[in-house]
Amino acid sequence: MVPSASRTYSVGFWLMCLSSFLFFASFNLLLPELPEHLSRLGGAEYKGFIISLFTLTAAISRPFSGKLADTVGRIPVMVFGSLVCFVCGFFYPWALTVSGFLTLRLLHGFSTGFKPTGTAAYVADIVPVERRGEAMGLLGVTGALGMAFGPAFGSWVAETFSLNAMFYCSSGAALLSVLVQGTLTETLPRAQRRRFGLGLLRLKSDEIFEPRVLAPSLVTALCLFPYGAVLTVIPDQSRLLGLAGSTKGLFYICYTAASLAVRLVAGKSSDTYGRVPVLRWSAGILAAGLALLVWCPSVPVFLAGAVVFGLGTGLNSPTLYAWTIDLSHPEHRGRGVATMYIALEIGIGLGALLAGWIFANQAAHLPYVHGLSLLCVLAAIGYLLSVKSTGPVSHESASEARPEPSPEEVV
Repeated sequence: MVPSASRTYSVGFWLMCLSSFLFFASFNLLLPELPEHLSRLGGAEYKGFIISLFTLTAAISRPFSGKLADTVGRIPVMVFGSLVCFVCGFFYPWALTVSGFLTLRLLHGFSTGFKPTGTAAYVADIVPVERRGEAMGLLGVTGALGMAFGPAFGSWVAETFSLNAMFYCSSGAALLSVLVQGTLTETLPRAQRRRFGLGLLRLKSDEIFEPRVLAPSLVTALCLFPYGAVLTVIPDQSRLLGLAGSTKGLFYICYTAASLAVRLVAGKSSDTYGRVPVLRWSAGILAAGLALLVWCPSVPVFLAGAVVFGLGTGLNSPTLYAWTIDLSHPEHRGRGVATMYIALEIGIGLGALLAGWIFANQAAHLPYVHGLSLLCVLAAIGYLLSVKSTGPVSHESASEARPEPSPEEVV
């Protein structure tokens, strides 16, 4: 029996939201401080690798996390990703060379290669199809809260205590995420579960990519390219505009606040109006935000660009997740989500790498960075205009959708 739309979400859903908050807070704690930290180590010219190396291993690990989520279980995949964050946080204080730091960033990327894949598959298992967009929006709210809290809290800890204290706080948040995941019940059907073995790490060609989700994956890559570019250059752009100390993270705060607001207000919009129409609007808003960053003479325009870019992201992300899950076969949901995340990592990684190369620590080059991001989003809009409008659909029958939660699980 499928839960009706009028029923509220289960305890498991809200615990998953808490786990996502802690996970995203963990690795976003570091972001505002890492470019300057790398410069102090003597690697200023490698700033573009801070994000791109992280996303490289995340992308490489996606096919494995997708297969394991569909065979071993959603929860083991999530726990492994969070444990990587926990371990890496403790090793940053010991990575005192440029090569050591970049190697750690490469390893840290395995965290986002696993945790979000398991999370999206788990949430898709426990929410009704007609509330999928809304659920992804709510999950995105908690993730965005972690992304907002992390940079602000991380900068405060670094300035009040030390950089090493910030690294240890990042590790602690990841450990709390693991503890929350330990309270969850596995949702992968027992008939699909297999004991982990090294043989599961051997991938067949059809286990790497899920062709059903090609359309949302392409849009994801184009719309997430700007995010990688923004993460790379915004710390320097903030400093060049005079934002330092407690105001260093203002862009992230404005961006995340706007993203949160639109997710809360419009999280169900794609359930009502369809995935593609909402994506067209969200991409248009993203383009407007990037246009403001291209023309950015002052702090007010800079922060306005953050708000508009955040509004577009708040509409874009949960809709892409919901569209991907709509098109995925229930038995290969992990693979479908992993494919979309591979596209996400490719977009973010290329955005970060090209942004670092174009910027080259030259303030005059910043408009070119945001201009290239704008072109990618315009390409996404062009593609979306050629795609037939779709609403929430599912390959699963009502009886296969998910088990009915027990009364004590519903809150």
